[in-house]
Amino acid sequence: MVTVLCVGAVLFASTSSWSFDEEEINDFPTDLTEMSLEELMDIEVTSVSKKAQKASDAAAAIYVITHEDIRRSGATTIAEMLRMVPGLQVARADANTWAVTARGFAGQYANKLLVLIDGRSVYTPLFSGVFWSRQDTLLADIERIEVIRGPGASVWGANAVNGVINIITRHARDTQGGYVMGGYGNEEEGFGAMRYGLELSENAWFRAYAKYTDRDDSVYRRGSKAKDKWNTRQGGFRLDWELTENDTLTFQGDTYEQNSGNTDDLALVTPPYSTSINHDTETRGSNLLTRLNHDFSESSILSLQLYYDRVDSNIYDLNQLHDIVDLEVKHQFKLGDCHDLVWGIGYRAIRENVDSNGFVTMRDESRHDGLISGFIQDEITLVDELLRLTVGSKFEHNDYTGYEVQPTARILVQPHENHTLWAAVSRAVRTPSTIEDSGQIGVQTIPPNPPFQPFSIYSFFQGDEDFESERLTAFEIGYRVQPMENLSLDLATFFNVYDNLRTLEVGTPTLTFLPAPHLALPITVDNRMKGKTYGAELAADWWMADWWRFRSAYTFLQMELNLDNNSTDTVNEAGEKASPHHQISVRSYIDLMESLELDVGYRYVDRLPQGDVGNYSGFDMRLAWRPIDDLEFALVGQNLFRRRHYEFEPDFDWIAPSEVERSVYAQISWRF
Repeated sequence: MVTVLCVGAVLFASTSSWSFDEEEINDFPTDLTEMSLEELMDIEVTSVSKKAQKASDAAAAIYVITHEDIRRSGATTIAEMLRMVPGLQVARADANTWAVTARGFAGQYANKLLVLIDGRSVYTPLFSGVFWSRQDTLLADIERIEVIRGPGASVWGANAVNGVINIITRHARDTQGGYVMGGYGNEEEGFGAMRYGLELSENAWFRAYAKYTDRDDSVYRRGSKAKDKWNTRQGGFRLDWELTENDTLTFQGDTYEQNSGNTDDLALVTPPYSTSINHDTETRGSNLLTRLNHDFSESSILSLQLYYDRVDSNIYDLNQLHDIVDLEVKHQFKLGDCHDLVWGIGYRAIRENVDSNGFVTMRDESRHDGLISGFIQDEITLVDELLRLTVGSKFEHNDYTGYEVQPTARILVQPHENHTLWAAVSRAVRTPSTIEDSGQIGVQTIPPNPPFQPFSIYSFFQGDEDFESERLTAFEIGYRVQPMENLSLDLATFFNVYDNLRTLEVGTPTLTFLPAPHLALPITVDNRMKGKTYGAELAADWWMADWWRFRSAYTFLQMELNLDNNSTDTVNEAGEKASPHHQISVRSYIDLMESLELDVGYRYVDRLPQGDVGNYSGFDMRLAWRPIDDLEFALVGQNLFRRRHYEFEPDFDWIAPSEVERSVYAQISWRF
């Protein structure tokens, strides 16, 4: 090993919303046994530092769901596939709603997890979080899903607090020819997809796809139907074009329409003071993205990305339309032998229109917001092939809280090719949503009780334009080892310190006479809670034989939240009870013979005191047969241990919870 003396650069870095190089995505084999453990560990990822690097060399807690994992998972949604990732909590609240979060703070709209599809952010500005029912694409066209647990804000910006999920689709040249898939089951009441790819020229490739899904209602604990049936229709395309030897262009887009049922318990000022309604939520959306890469040299790459995203929805009878335009320029280059720098600047324009109704009202029904960002990050080789230091920061200005700075410092030590030790300290923020800034939502009505309580008490959530960003300082240490040729272990530990966490403060009731005499009780958003979390995440990848691969994960999480002395909040401190202390995931992939596959998955989730959700286990099985190379029949069973079980109590009182049922479906796939 040769020691290289380097002078460290101090960085200031920023945000972005896309991975660096999509055209060089590796091809994944369709046969499990074609990839060795070393090749799996050498998979290139781009989400940690917005540049290509081996997953085993990343100074972060990263987990990669490969194309092969996706194909053999038996999952029908992106959210369900994430159950295998250590450090993530994935829970179904009803047939079309998931609570997905990393390292605690679970919720229907978990607001500390940034999610991207091909670098396009799908984090909603209205509620702060992700509507997982809207995030879809043809699963067969996903190349990999990169999951970072821990802050990614130094390059991705605000809201990448507890983690980043980047869903990366395949290059168009890798999806040539035709693909048709269809299936039916007791819960999956019909789904299908088709895709066709063609070579436009020797350096241009194109594909288009369409898909449909229809899912049955879930059930309540008492056994009645929950009226939350869900169906989606979606289509899209992708063009990849090598313009010159040094220039590549990607142009892609999607459009979708979905309908989902919901049962809501709404508060009323007048008798009967509450009502339960069943209604359909209709959502339409579309997006376009283009990315241009120019290679100045092997060590200098410039990228320009522009995307447009529109969502038109009437969730909870609230008509909401938002348009987002995002532009970013990014440059990666090497400076001497020891500095590998990447920097970028960006601007995001958001236009929101929200029509107030009797349940939700907005101070500003129409608003325009802008986000200006920049980032710089330097990976410094201190000792060649032994010691690397990464420093960087993201700088942003938003219309809610002004300027935000989110730095990180990471160090990676590799004393041996089979041993990697890394540590990091980072700062990240979660900025306010539109609802938290200017929204008002009815919560609950307490009927009158004369003579002690002559009027009904109507409580409502109220946003506050003085609400500040939630802040995190995170400390992480990780260790990766390959003790044997056929076994790898990945351990990540963390200690997170939070400040300015959101609370709901009870105000002073006022007597109001419209639409009838009642006491109006405001519950205002504020920042009067602190907290800390700590835990460990262990992932193992074991090739038990050439034909048998075994992946497992264990997660431990401890949360401690503390209200300020002047807080009147009675809800948010209980958030520490909404995430399990222990989770276990096990997946087994077996090639019984050349044409027959057996895949088994098991997961255990510890009890959640909030909502009285007991511990539960899930057992999934997939049996697939390929009579010829391009034709596959599969039979999939999910949650086979129990007829149904309860996974999560929605964090909004007006949403009625339901249970997850046992599911069995058959699927046929044909490539031509």
